[in-house]
Parts: sequence; C-alpha cells; structure tokens
Amino acid sequence: MSGVPAALAASWLWGTADFLAGRASRTTPALLVAFVGQAAGLAALAAVLALRADGGPDPSALGPGACAGLCGVVAVLAFYRALALGTMSVVAPIVATSAAVPVLAGVLDGERPGGLQWAGVALAMTGVVLAAREPAPTGDGARAIPLALLAAVMLGLQLVFLGDAAQADALGGVAASRAVSVTLIALAVIATVRTLPLGKAPELAGIGLLDTGANVAFALATTGGLLALVAVLGSLFPVVTIALAYVLLGERLAGVQRAGTALALVGVLLISAG
Repeated sequence: MSGVPAALAASWLWGTADFLAGRASRTTPALLVAFVGQAAGLAALAAVLALRADGGPDPSALGPGACAGLCGVVAVLAFYRALALGTMSVVAPIVATSAAVPVLAGVLDGERPGGLQWAGVALAMTGVVLAAREPAPTGDGARAIPLALLAAVMLGLQLVFLGDAAQADALGGVAASRAVSVTLIALAVIATVRTLPLGKAPELAGIGLLDTGANVAFALATTGGLLALVAVLGSLFPVVTIALAYVLLGERLAGVQRAGTALALVGVLLISAG
C-alpha cells in the first residue's frame, strides 16, 4: 500500500509535535502553544502555495479543509477540558480511539481491507489504547468521559475531511484547515491569554511546522491508500510521544504500555504486508 510511508511519517511528526507541545505547555498556556504553532504552519503553507507552479489552492478542497479545521478546534478544546476534569489515564485511551471514525467512514464508502489488514487494524488500535494509558490513575475521571468521546469523534472527523480535501488538493485542504483553526484559536487567545512570551515564539513555531507537516503527510497518504488503513497508521502518534518521553526524559513505562507498543508495531507490519 503506497500510503504507508506517508501515514507513518504523519504519525512520527504528530507524535514529536505532541511531545514538544507537552513540554512547552508546562510553562506556556496551551492555547498560546496551539495558536503560535498553527499560525506558523499556515504561514509556511501560504508561502508554498504562492510559489507552486499550478497557482493557488483548488477551490474544491477548501470546503472539506475548513470542516477539518473546525473539527480540529473542537477536538482540542474538548480534549483540554477533559484533561482539566479527569486524568490522562482516563482521557488519553478514549481519545486514542479516534481512528475508529475514519475506519468506519472508509468501510461505508466501500473500502474492503483484507483479512490480514483487519487483524493489523485491531492490533494497532488496541495497542495505541493500551500505550496511552498511564499507571496509577487518580480519580475516576467520570465527568471527563463525554468530553473525551467528543474529542475522539472530532479528531476522527478531522482525518476524514482531510482525506476528502486531499482528493482535490492536499496542500490547499490543509491550508484551509489551518486558516479556520488559527482564526478560532486566535479569538480564544484574545479572550483568555494576557501575556505573549515572544522569546518562546521560535520553539512554538517549530512545533506548529511539525504538526502541519503531519497533516500534509496524512492528506497525501489518503491519496495512496485506503482511508481505513492509513488513518490507523497515522493514529500511532501516542506511541511516538511515549517513546520520546522514555528515551529523552527517562520516563518509565508500565507493563501495559510496553505491551501496547508491541501490539501497535505488530499491527503496522500486518497492515503494511496486506
């Protein structure tokens, strides 16, 4: 399946961006991290589109791209609120199931992965959920569950819309998505954030460029493979984030997280081999 390398690249880029964003959010408001990063990504996309030989974005990619941006903003805000109410050990595994939405959309659209690939989907998604769990949770996080489910659905829909936009113009679709999300997040920043740490702008911009690159890579992956499969491969980013925390920060992994990582990797091999 030709979309595998791009989908795995998207996963790696998303995972790296989330790792860096998590560290940055310890000292900088999360909304500001998102705004500066996405604004930098939008600027980069605008420059690329301006220099592209075939001109600006394809108009037919703008609608689904804008829908992807709206879904992404709702997902981020729901996720942040869920984390404020509950715990990562409750919220993260629920949000990690977001790939189920594009899998269902792909099947309803007539996609029919092979038996080996379905086994890979099941193993990869189970692995991501297990890897996203944190040991020794505190609190039941019950009030966060509906918000986590909302975040999962919106993240999944974002992938579906990015795939739709990519059929016409991957770069244009991602640019439209970024334009919507930057506008909405800017309004939230104006309403809530009082200080702008300019010294952190380059770091936050770098995070945004990684995230934007991930969106472009995923959009391109959907043009070379089944949405149901590339979405699962792209959703492996929590495994990348956890691996970076383990290697760079020395964070310990629980046994269930190790098992989840192993299952996810086996799932990738089965999907790729199918």
